[in-house]
Amino acid sequence: MKLHVHEEGTGDRTAIVIHGGMSDHGTWHAVTARLVAQGYRVVAPDLRGHGRSPRGTYTPELLAEDLVENLPEGADVAIGHSLGGLALSLAVERLRPARAVYSDPGFLLGKMEFATKDFMVRMVAEATPESIRAMNPRWSDEDIAAEEAGFGRFDITFFDALRNFPADYLPVPPVRPALVQIGDPSLTITPQAAAELEKRGFDVRVVPNAGHCIHRDDIDGFMRSLDGWI
Repeated sequence: MKLHVHEEGTGDRTAIVIHGGMSDHGTWHAVTARLVAQGYRVVAPDLRGHGRSPRGTYTPELLAEDLVENLPEGADVAIGHSLGGLALSLAVERLRPARAVYSDPGFLLGKMEFATKDFMVRMVAEATPESIRAMNPRWSDEDIAAEEAGFGRFDITFFDALRNFPADYLPVPPVRPALVQIGDPSLTITPQAAAELEKRGFDVRVVPNAGHCIHRDDIDGFMRSLDGWI
């Protein structure tokens, strides 16, 4: 599937950033600006069913195939948030970035309760700037606008597929140097899963007082946690 891919910056290093569910590449605006200032060319796709990319059948494996088909191989760093982190983990061996970062990744999305998924359906369908702000008081005005725009372009039937995602995609020992960022608290990674990821060879870092969307809750903390990775 041909994805919509946004590019920004002309640096001689390449960073891939992959958004989470219900969003699109615009949610990375603040991170993109920081990376461009550090000399990166930033490549940011919209996943299938999100943003300006086509709709289709939704499985983690197909999301990963799309990344392999549309993104450059051998980037200096690839960062995936939530659903984007899950997709990146399934594509990373073929994309071959020098370093991979999984930000509060959706390795266990299939274990989420149906009630939580039903809540997300309502959240998207009934979203207003005020409701987004109420749930995310630390976000900038630009973050609120990007979230509302992403909701408006999201294929809400994606949630039907999400109900059938396999429960456990916790990755095996990493094939590339890999960091797992965890929110405090994390929506997707339990303490037991974090411990298991460390046992499997992942560098695991908690960003204090940041929720699931670390890069929007605390952009400075997000960037500090990438020390040595970008």
